[in-house]
Amino acid sequence: MTRSDGLGDWRGKTRVLLRGVGERPLAATGATILLLWACIALAAPWIAPYDPLALDFSGAINHAPSAKHWLGTDSLGRDLLSRIVFGARTLFAVVPLAVGSAFVVGIALGAIAAYSGGLIDQVVSRASDVMLAFPALIIYVILLTSLGPSLINIVIAVTLAYAPGVGRLARGQVLAIKELDYVKAAQARGDHPLSIIVFEILPNARGPLVVDLSLRAGYTVILTGTLGFLGLGLPPPTPDWGAMVVENTQLLSSHWHMAVVPCVAIVSVVVACNFLADGLRD
Repeated sequence: MTRSDGLGDWRGKTRVLLRGVGERPLAATGATILLLWACIALAAPWIAPYDPLALDFSGAINHAPSAKHWLGTDSLGRDLLSRIVFGARTLFAVVPLAVGSAFVVGIALGAIAAYSGGLIDQVVSRASDVMLAFPALIIYVILLTSLGPSLINIVIAVTLAYAPGVGRLARGQVLAIKELDYVKAAQARGDHPLSIIVFEILPNARGPLVVDLSLRAGYTVILTGTLGFLGLGLPPPTPDWGAMVVENTQLLSSHWHMAVVPCVAIVSVVVACNFLADGLRD
């Protein structure tokens, strides 16, 4: 198999994968929900009825849903719908960057370790075992309390927590694939090891990695909500769904929707990621 043949086969399998997702109701539902939220995030400045950071102390505090404020206002007079819309933008900025960083680092380390073998493989595997021994939430709390809550620090925390697991999955795939005939042929041609990993091995290992990516995206949505709830998310007054939940929990008896609506938003994205992962796995 030549490199061009491998890329052509990768494109063909990708088209089959997308067609398969479209033919599975749950997967299509998950993809549709994610696409809808992504569109909302991109169009937030144009579709949000108010500035999500604008305070209004002139009587528009803790208002119930109305024609003026469709989801009501919070304790600072901020429009809840606008904060939900801009919260989607926050989420879709954090999650792809954090998960993408974890996958780049994890796949690079796992693939290089598996292909190289020997001491490199042993060192990377033992380091991954050490990192996996720590609960992910402990890593997040230690890093974010030490470095402070910010987008970059959340990305670093997610990368350190997720990269070892991704690396272990990538390592297993590469160990199985590197013994196949077309990889041996590329080695016989004298192709560079990095070229073989990128163009010959990883395209044929993408199935489990793509499923894992979808699942970890859902986990990261839960994570960002948890961090926001614990006060370790993005610093206020950034619209954050998790922070919106904790800000309004004291008003559950009188304004339950103010805490429930961001919870529903978080759940919808997580469920969509799981639906998509199930479809991709099939």
